[in-house]
Amino acid sequence: MSVQERKQRERAERERLIVATARELAEQQGWDAVTTRRLAERIEYSQPVLYSHFRGKREIIGAVALDGATEMAAALRAATAAAADGPRGRVAALARAYLDFAAANPAVYDAMFQLDGGLAFAQESTPEQLKDAFAALLETLGEVAGEGVHPGVFTEVFWAALHGQATLTRAGRLPPEYVDQRVELLVDRLAAL
Repeated sequence: MSVQERKQRERAERERLIVATARELAEQQGWDAVTTRRLAERIEYSQPVLYSHFRGKREIIGAVALDGATEMAAALRAATAAAADGPRGRVAALARAYLDFAAANPAVYDAMFQLDGGLAFAQESTPEQLKDAFAALLETLGEVAGEGVHPGVFTEVFWAALHGQATLTRAGRLPPEYVDQRVELLVDRLAAL
């Protein structure tokens, strides 16, 4: 391995450490606790080293969001692949996997959908990880959109319903004991299955 390759590998490892530490700190104490000073202390590098990787907290949030999108896409695909009940089972598994991911990873979910990570959504410049997370929804929901309904628009509406449930439940606005009933309503009424 050349010196340059080693330096590139070390830089990538440092970047992963920064992102993982920011994520851990955000999950434990919230995003307000994530500062470059605290990150530098935790990873035992100087603040200028952090700034050599990320221009600031916004970019760190964006990096966490991209990692989260990759993880969410994998979770959604795994859930739908394991569902054996046809389209209805896949849609229900997808909805539960989405809500489970949001509940298990609140800081990551916030980075993805609530905070400004400097990422473009629904545009040409949208990062591939975000496009893939949407594709993981579309793969299942597109097949149940119904005749004359644009699959992408249907997926957006279903996603918005899931996002609303995730954020309202977490905020204590919806009782958590009715999550399964809400999923069933979405599947039976919105997806008309």
